[in-house]
Amino acid sequence: MRLSRNWERIGRMNQNDPVRASFEEALATLQAFLASPEALPNVQRFVEAAATTLARGGKLLSCGNGGSMCDAMHFAEEWTGRFRGNRDALPAIAFSDPSQLTCIANDFGFDEVFARQVEALGRPGDLLVMMSTSGNSPNCLRAVEVARARGITVVGLLGKGGGKLQSLVDIPIVVPLAQTSDRIQEVHIKVLHIVIEAVERRMFPKNYERFCKARRPASTSVTRARGEFVRR
Repeated sequence: MRLSRNWERIGRMNQNDPVRASFEEALATLQAFLASPEALPNVQRFVEAAATTLARGGKLLSCGNGGSMCDAMHFAEEWTGRFRGNRDALPAIAFSDPSQLTCIANDFGFDEVFARQVEALGRPGDLLVMMSTSGNSPNCLRAVEVARARGITVVGLLGKGGGKLQSLVDIPIVVPLAQTSDRIQEVHIKVLHIVIEAVERRMFPKNYERFCKARRPASTSVTRARGEFVRR
């Protein structure tokens, strides 16, 4: 109830400036996530699970509906492609192929579109990452059922209290405060990027040496000149 009142209060702010109001909503959502006692520990568990899966030769599977499918695809391509620097390709698959999805939906129903792919591609020791802003998507619920039966660990990036999935997945990461899918997904993509970075730092530390050097405090005098900030 308190979070809901806070969200309503934010919505009333800057009604004449919807752009600023949207940024303030996004900031408040991220702050609420950081303040949640479960959020960061579960993100760290996600890091450990992904790193362990890859170290043991497993693969990362991902799925979601609509914008969450886009996030699932984004997550997978960062592993097979490149994130911060060149390194070996890592095994990751998003359940997003249109022919697969429409074939399964046509033959078995839409609730089975992810479950059938978990059945076909998932193996014990793999990690399934699913995104559902409601936590109640029937096709995600079915995918968890199949994954659990096959010894596949499941991470759930969720919202709106976590829904039914919160108690079914192994690692629930629930975005608090936000009442709309867009604000929830904005935190989801941050979590995905941060997990990828954390795993890469373990597996390919040399890729991050230049970033470590760049983050060291150098000359920190910052002045304003000609309307621009200049670091000296």
